[in-house]
Parts: sequence; C-alpha cells; structure tokens
Amino acid sequence: PGSMKFQYKEDHPFEYRKKEGEKIRKKYPDRVPVIVEKAPKARVPDLDKRKYLVPSDLTVGQFYFSPPQRIHLRPEDALFFFVNNTIPPTSATMGQLYEDNHEEDYFLYVAYSDESVYGK
Repeated sequence: PGSMKFQYKEDHPFEYRKKEGEKIRKKYPDRVPVIVEKAPKARVPDLDKRKYLVPSDLTVGQFYFSPPQRIHLRPEDALFFFVNNTIPPTSATMGQLYEDNHEEDYFLYVAYSDESVYGK
C-alpha cells in the first residue's frame, strides 16, 4: 500500500505545518494535534473540519465517537479509522498513537473510511 494522501498536506507547505504543529504542542502539552480526513474512494461524507486538538488521555475508542457526530452516518454504516495504513487498537490512547505515529510536522494523520482496508 502506498502512503496515505491528505489534502491538508496539499493545502499547506511542510514548513507552515511544522511551525503550527510545534506551536500547538508547546501551548497545549496535554493535547495532540490530529488531522482527520476521508480516505480516497470512501463512500462516507466529508467532515466539516479536519483539524482536531485531542486530549492525550482520550482512548482511540473514545475518539471514534467524537468526529462521527460530524460524519452523518446511517446506523448501518461502519466507520474505520486508519493511521499509517493500519487500524489502531481502540484501547490505545491518542497520546500513545501520536507518539508512535506523528509526522515530522508534529501532526498525527488519521483517515476514515467505510471500508476496513485503506483506499479500497
């Protein structure tokens, strides 16, 4: 699988993202900056925002239920989240996920899809 594509990276040059990521981490040490975008080919609605500041101690499972209020799903629709092409364990905290997976711009990138394989 190729690397995940994010519109946020297309919209903002690396230096800008890195400066912003660093600033957020300094100002909010107990929170992590997360970019959440729809995976390519996913048949689910776009979020109305893509940048989130998430408490480090929030579990991945709890995080699943924070953006979906903004993703208008039918009850029968499943939603899968991906970090680096894999589905993170729901018991992990966002802080752990961030430490293990954030990019050099200090953002954690998360994609969501109605398919359990990224970009399928």
